[in-house]
Amino acid sequence: MDDTDKQKKETEDVEKQPLLAQPSLLDYKSLGFTTAIIIVYYAFCSSLMLVINKVAIHYIPAPTFILCTQLIVSVLVVLLGHKAGWLVADKLEWEKATKFAWVVVGFLGTLMANIKVLQNANVETFVTFRSSTPLVLSICDYVWLGRALPSVRSWLCLVVLLVGSAGYVLVDADFKIHAYYWLLLWYAFFTFDTVYVKHMCDTVRMTNWGRVYYANLMASVPLLVVLPLTGEGAVLRGLTWSIPGISTLALSCVLGVAMSHASYLLREAVSATLFTIVGIICKVVTVVINVVIWDKHASPGGIGFLLI
Repeated sequence: MDDTDKQKKETEDVEKQPLLAQPSLLDYKSLGFTTAIIIVYYAFCSSLMLVINKVAIHYIPAPTFILCTQLIVSVLVVLLGHKAGWLVADKLEWEKATKFAWVVVGFLGTLMANIKVLQNANVETFVTFRSSTPLVLSICDYVWLGRALPSVRSWLCLVVLLVGSAGYVLVDADFKIHAYYWLLLWYAFFTFDTVYVKHMCDTVRMTNWGRVYYANLMASVPLLVVLPLTGEGAVLRGLTWSIPGISTLALSCVLGVAMSHASYLLREAVSATLFTIVGIICKVVTVVINVVIWDKHASPGGIGFLLI
């Protein structure tokens, strides 16, 4: 066996390590200081983004308009930052755009389903269902991304997550069947998006801000086409704009830029399953914030199953 084959075998052995063999999220020395900082950065953005979007929809009941605004602001921030020399973003290239098209499908589908869930259900409903995604993603990691299946201990933990989700459905204080249709659609898009974006980060050379630019620009085009057909124009014309509503929309745009940036940094640094688990853990902060700021949250029993 020559050096090239030996190195290739060592790389494959590392990639096939079980998920629980990865460093603890609390052990920043083993995890790597840079990765630990990225996790904190992502957790901060993710914890706030869900609640801010829910509040924004409360003041401005036009989810497609809110999404369009967030995407366009992200594109403008990248373009202005690149021109000013504050960041580096890839220029539009046909080859990269064609490879990135499926990323946009997953990204846009996840965003749209996400915001429709928030329009029809409370935050805890969304967080609880998200908590069961690592069970599916751990299999996807094995089948498509070359990672080992979880150990018995990992499987037990993932099954407990699923049991918590099932228990939540039984005691959901705000049960709406159409909200669960949107949740199922979100589940499909989220699984595809998480796995495919990890594949793209591993195989297509791009700067992180370039990924943010491509994703937001390409996703904004179909949304702008669809926006006039949603009927939200009438909603916006009849809306009484308030300072809290405008402020919340502006804050959601700022967090949208940071969330895109943090998301691609973390996707590149860790596995698809670990990326999702980090998102679930930081959502505990989301629930605390949501319970504190208003009464649009789950019952005590529902929150109990969520904490499982």
